[in-house]
Amino acid sequence: MFSAILTELMHPVRASLIVELKRSDGMAVRELADALEMSYMGVKQHCVKLEKLGFIKTWRVPRREAGRPEKLYQLTDKCDPLFPTGGIGLTLGLLESADDVLGNSAAEKILFRYFRKLRDEWMLDVRKGQSLVEKATRLTALRDTLGIFSRCHFDRELGFRIEEYHHPLQEIFDGYPSAEGMELRMMEELLGTKVTRKVIELERGGKIAVLEVRTMGN
Repeated sequence: MFSAILTELMHPVRASLIVELKRSDGMAVRELADALEMSYMGVKQHCVKLEKLGFIKTWRVPRREAGRPEKLYQLTDKCDPLFPTGGIGLTLGLLESADDVLGNSAAEKILFRYFRKLRDEWMLDVRKGQSLVEKATRLTALRDTLGIFSRCHFDRELGFRIEEYHHPLQEIFDGYPSAEGMELRMMEELLGTKVTRKVIELERGGKIAVLEVRTMGN
């Protein structure tokens, strides 16, 4: 089952419909209607909407009796992120195990290789930017694919920076502080300039991380 928070945000019927399909190898509308205790047309409307959005797809199978093939629905790969994976707890456990089995520096070596790999994968795309701002914008978009919620921002007094509202690796940074420096060095190599990170307290409560990107003249 996907997370309870996500379930609360989703339309309850569509959430239940997706769960039923996840538990099957394909279901017809009438089967879904029975499982959800809804009308045929009510379920059909949700299926049509989810298919348009790309979350489910259809295929037809021959009926055992004479008649038209039966249309069945099944989930597409677009639904994969809805269901939990190992998550940060598993990652931390593996890093700790690496230190136990391979030595105290094993986890840091693994993290170092991870950020090196990201740098190599992103280099071509980031370097297509004609200016530092464009490069930083491209890098921010790439980081967004990893679940890093941030945006580029220019302030007349503070200069150009990347405001970071969520980082999925924060727990790893807390456990392995050197990993935060590894990510900053990766970003510096991609942008070709100095990048510093600091946490700022917001006036109305909460915190954000600010990555200050050095431009010419600051």
